[in-house]
Amino acid sequence: MNHTLKAILMGGVAAGIVGAAAGGMMAGTAHADAHGDITACLITKTDTNPFFVKMREGATEAAEAEGITLQTYAGAIDGDVESQVAAVETCIAAGASGILITPSDSRALAPVISQARDAGLLVIALDTPFEPADVADATFATDNFRAGELIGMWAAATIDDPANARIATLDLNPSEVSVDYLRNQGFLTGFGIEVNDPTDIGDEDDERIVGSDVTNGNEEGGRTAMENLLQIDPGINVVYTINEPAAAGAYEALNAFGLADQVTIVSVDGGCPGVEDVSNGIIGATSMQFPLLMASLGIEAIVQFAEDGTLPANTEGLDFFNTGVTLVTDQPVEGIESISSEEALGLCWG
Repeated sequence: MNHTLKAILMGGVAAGIVGAAAGGMMAGTAHADAHGDITACLITKTDTNPFFVKMREGATEAAEAEGITLQTYAGAIDGDVESQVAAVETCIAAGASGILITPSDSRALAPVISQARDAGLLVIALDTPFEPADVADATFATDNFRAGELIGMWAAATIDDPANARIATLDLNPSEVSVDYLRNQGFLTGFGIEVNDPTDIGDEDDERIVGSDVTNGNEEGGRTAMENLLQIDPGINVVYTINEPAAAGAYEALNAFGLADQVTIVSVDGGCPGVEDVSNGIIGATSMQFPLLMASLGIEAIVQFAEDGTLPANTEGLDFFNTGVTLVTDQPVEGIESISSEEALGLCWG
């Protein structure tokens, strides 16, 4: 194990890993070596979102380096709780040492996660915290509220008149899981809008908000949600999106209506396609996450736990380990730290 990384783990890093197998589950490849008796599972929300593809890549590379068996699973769509429950049960039955999971529903999965922990598995949430966070042994994630806050601050600073903004929020799904409301409420807070219940999307009183719709975190959903909200108000000029695939779909809808030039789109992810959309002027700013880091640290944490029972610890003052977030834009704002799309293309999801 890398000594620097081992020191981080001993000092308190947790991490997560997730992988793919839509519909039915799909086992990963076994890699026998120094830790050939250790099995880790990666369970992602889907296997199509580039964010989760990068997670699987990081987990696979780390598992190969450690010589452990990695099994990867995913839901058919974001919100596919049943497939994730089945995957956790499979990992328990297989005698896995640990599970890395991006929960599709941060509340509904709690019972099966408790079963896994009772069976002696280390469970690490990636990207999306459970509710409460201590349902899992640890969480490796972006500070999702901060990710939203950064793009909200940027949007308020770059549009002509924030007081007369017409805002649409394109969110994840009706379950309002933690990653969904944290990014949404962070964005609104950054923009200067008072939120009511911090765990509820759409209960704000600010008349600048045209409405919210769900996207399932994909391009088709983003396009449909944007079309729906334009029917309410074709004067929308600020669009927040849960992720970059949803942003791409929103842009398609806006462009089809000839409205793309009037709208500032902001998002969260920082994948290479999204960064290219920043470079091309489709997305004004995005908050970059680091899923490959989440996944590789997650594998390291499972190996450490299997060897001596060490549990990952949280970042000081937080109930999760913060893997970092960076604002990406080609229109920098004084007082808001950011990097350019050119710089970001060298970092995409590292």
